[in-house]
Amino acid sequence: MENANASKSAIGAELKRIEEDCIHSGKAHFNAGDRWARYHYWLGVPSVVLSALAGAAFFKDYGSAAGVMSSVVAVLTSLMTFLKPSERAAAHKGSGDQYLTLRNDARVFREIRLQYACDELAAIAGLDEFTKRRNELNQASAQFSRADFELARKGIDEGEGAHRVDLPGGA
Repeated sequence: MENANASKSAIGAELKRIEEDCIHSGKAHFNAGDRWARYHYWLGVPSVVLSALAGAAFFKDYGSAAGVMSSVVAVLTSLMTFLKPSERAAAHKGSGDQYLTLRNDARVFREIRLQYACDELAAIAGLDEFTKRRNELNQASAQFSRADFELARKGIDEGEGAHRVDLPGGA
């Protein structure tokens, strides 16, 4: 029985590592998604406004102004096409959602099933499944920036992502 408790304790510790990895990766992906969404608006809104102004300038016989604005619109729309900020934002949000789903699943397994509802072999099989899912997510997810990660770490260190029940004195 003592060996089984030691194994479950080691499995629980590894599940906590997976949870920690997932909260950091998930939050970093959400930060990256927010950043790419801002790029989408920073490029798209001026492009739309300048496009409308260029059309008005053309009809008012301000050809030079219309030409300059049209050139800027061409650059902005080319950047939107090349960088695809809305697609990148959506991809990072999707990855963030998947990491947080994995974190939640690992936490529930660790807190409930590992403690009360599975034997040592089932615990090892569960850990193997969570490790496999994390590795697949790491391989499939887009790269986030170091700044996105540092912002995530700062937020997590300040209590973002913690459940009240897990805080000292929480209910």
